[in-house]
Amino acid sequence: MIAGARVFTVEGSIATAGQVVARSAAALGWFDLSTLREPYRLEGKKTIGLEMAEQLEWSAPDLLIYPTGGGTGLLGIAKAYEELRAMGWVQSPLPRFIAVQAEGCAPVVRAWLEKAATTTPWEHPVTQAAGLRVPAPFAGRQILDVLRATSGSAIAVSEAAISDGQRLLARLEGVWAAPEAAAAISALGVLKERGDLSSGARIVLILTGTGMKYVPPALPGPEELPRSDDAAVAAMCRALRE
Repeated sequence: MIAGARVFTVEGSIATAGQVVARSAAALGWFDLSTLREPYRLEGKKTIGLEMAEQLEWSAPDLLIYPTGGGTGLLGIAKAYEELRAMGWVQSPLPRFIAVQAEGCAPVVRAWLEKAATTTPWEHPVTQAAGLRVPAPFAGRQILDVLRATSGSAIAVSEAAISDGQRLLARLEGVWAAPEAAAAISALGVLKERGDLSSGARIVLILTGTGMKYVPPALPGPEELPRSDDAAVAAMCRALRE
């Protein structure tokens, strides 16, 4: 916006915005860059898989956990590994893909549990993770195909679990991730509780965004220490031992 871009809001979900964009593009003769309605974004997302394979010495992880809204990233990584295997650069099988969604908007998870061929629109999507608030993913069928082909799964996590994942990642790694990314952390915990993680498995979680894009949560204020140096040190030690 600083550079002169104009931003419009619409009442409804991202699906509503997509409909407005599609009709406006047709009326104005513009090229529609919406998710998977053009060939470039999938190829761009594919580079995540290429870099992953390179960093893993041209192999695939055993398990890949991906926050899934429109599904472009998940499909791009799968495409990358399929092409690397076809060229002989990677010998290992594709990873098991785990699609992660929020409980308040989980069309892929619902279709997965119902063993449906494709997704159906999710009514009244509600989640703090804007990137997961996709009620009708255009590539629903393709996402499910990848999950089935790789013996993967789809998991929905609660809003509380997403927030817990954000705080855990910040505390352990110093990374303030977006709610979408934190959903992957929460899903890892679900898999562990289910006993779905084998010892020694190589697991990759994709953090798809930074929490800097969101309004920060309310933080506690500083604690006042006594004036005396000795009393201040004693108070700090007590607090840090709690």
